[in-house]
Amino acid sequence: MNYTDFSVAEDVKLKLYKSMLKPRMIEEKMLILLRQGKISKWFSGIGQEAISIGITTALDSDEYILPMHRNLGVFTTREIPLFRLFAQWQGKASGFTQGRDRSFHFGTQDFKIVGMISHLGPQLGVADGIALAHKLKKENKVTAVFTGEGATSEGDFHEALNVASVWDLPVLFCVENNGYGLSTPTNEQFKCEHIADKGVGYGMESHIIDGNNILEVYSKVSQLVRDMRINPRPVLIEFKTFRMRGHEEASGTKYVPQELLDMWGEKDPLENFTRYLLDENLLSEEVIENYKAEIQAEIDDNLKIAFNEDSIVPNESKELNEVYQNFEYKGITPNKETKSIRLIDAISDGLRASMKRFDNLVIMGQDVAEYGGVFKITDGFVEDFGKDRVRNTPICESAIVSAAMGLSINGMKAVMEMQFADFASSGFNPIVNYLAKSFYRWGEKADVVIRMPCGGGVAAGPFHSQTNEAWFTKTPGLKVVYPAFPYDAKGLLATAIEDPNPVMFFEHKGLYRSIYQEVPVDYYSLPLGKASLLSQGDQITIVTYGAGVHWALETLEKNKGISADLLDLRTLQPLDITEIYYSVKKTGKLIILQEDSLFGGIASDISALVMENCFEHLDGPVKRVGSLETPIPFNAQLEQQYLAKSRFESALRELIDY
Repeated sequence: MNYTDFSVAEDVKLKLYKSMLKPRMIEEKMLILLRQGKISKWFSGIGQEAISIGITTALDSDEYILPMHRNLGVFTTREIPLFRLFAQWQGKASGFTQGRDRSFHFGTQDFKIVGMISHLGPQLGVADGIALAHKLKKENKVTAVFTGEGATSEGDFHEALNVASVWDLPVLFCVENNGYGLSTPTNEQFKCEHIADKGVGYGMESHIIDGNNILEVYSKVSQLVRDMRINPRPVLIEFKTFRMRGHEEASGTKYVPQELLDMWGEKDPLENFTRYLLDENLLSEEVIENYKAEIQAEIDDNLKIAFNEDSIVPNESKELNEVYQNFEYKGITPNKETKSIRLIDAISDGLRASMKRFDNLVIMGQDVAEYGGVFKITDGFVEDFGKDRVRNTPICESAIVSAAMGLSINGMKAVMEMQFADFASSGFNPIVNYLAKSFYRWGEKADVVIRMPCGGGVAAGPFHSQTNEAWFTKTPGLKVVYPAFPYDAKGLLATAIEDPNPVMFFEHKGLYRSIYQEVPVDYYSLPLGKASLLSQGDQITIVTYGAGVHWALETLEKNKGISADLLDLRTLQPLDITEIYYSVKKTGKLIILQEDSLFGGIASDISALVMENCFEHLDGPVKRVGSLETPIPFNAQLEQQYLAKSRFESALRELIDY
């Protein structure tokens, strides 16, 4: 292995050596503990240490790194206390996830490390967001993100590289090409000769580096990141290396030809570098033994701490209370000046007011800049706030959701406009697996609002008409808001943006220009989780939200003899179940109206909760009314038949007469 072409100071060479030795010794110990049943799983990075060590050493300590599960060297080089790593792997409370996640599935702001999730792709987009925040704050910082050659087949890889290239983001995309994605060889993953070749398609600089040569990794990465800080741009690096053990220890290596194992075994980065340092008289056997003794003592001492820590005693209240970051709502009451505006105007005004209130707030979405969005909600925003903060995005929903998370990690706020709620399916993974779970897993907020124009009744067909809120109310960690009136929309949007938790904000496009209301001119906020009582009666309770509110109001206007409590939920998560119980106990009857198709919707859960907690107060069965169990049709007559509105009045009368 050639080490002579790289000019590296002697003290740095020794530092690199010791930094490689440490994770190797930890891994060897972990493999013993795995066989003893003291840890549950291990993904070995033996033979790949030079990549983690070289990159981490080349970066400044305040630059973010997003590693994978074979990058122990990232954590040790950043000098994370070993007892916390060991506790993490044992599921102990002093681990970074308090037993809620395993191995390297965690992050730590203290060490500027953002760990992976098993759905590998999103972290690439998260790196984009972190780098974007640095760029907007005019900080000359680089963000490094790791992935494997197998994950380059994911759509998130394409999206993240595309976004980084379009926005000139200083992201170092580090691909560890170790020959196998679990058991699938590279020739079954992609057709190009080198992964680095993919950079050409994005107009991106790319390099191939010998991932087993620590001096080459450190020297070339150091040179690149120094330049990237001055000239921000993304760079793709393919590190050629090999995985000497199984995908994880249980999988073994039977599928790997022995000649490959033998060939790469001769290229072991630690053994080769050791021989080089010995030959150069920079290292002696005595020094090596001293290093090993020092590291072994550190391992043993920290293992003792971790082993001696008591196992976690489950606490239900603690678990439930740490799904969301604590948010102390401080209601802001506006002055009395109002104006009559539409729902769409209220949302636009709310966004504009929040952009003025939070100078770290960024709006992202397709066509949201000069065009003003497909519904013109952000019209004029570029002139007021600039293109840095009002950003057109490529059609990369998954990467942009992930980038919004990255902005949050790096101290900013993000509002993403999902052009239509239907398209959330293209960003579903990072929404439900990254945004929703980050705080519960490792205490990291997801200060992100995703705006979702939704709803039928406008002849838009199956792909522009869904009200898919039930996809998200099922996911702990997300908040879901669904206003029916301009006043609520403006105030709830303000709170959603203030809230450090991820919020899915549904906006019924059929109400955008049809509903007017007197709305305060000034900034104000409304609490999440509080339903609005729109009418009072003693015959029946009607619970609904979104367009359903207006359908119910129309029905009550036509049937003035019906005495009903009409509850507009406004937010679906958190749900104001207390107000529902109070009303049902008063009226004795409940009908729940939703625009979404019936099965599996929020109406079903409300019905179940009421049956469980208010059964003795009911004078009739709980009635649910929803749309047909079909996709939403385009034809006006078919759509009218589909929508729950057409069946609500008869269902209401039927329950009253029960």
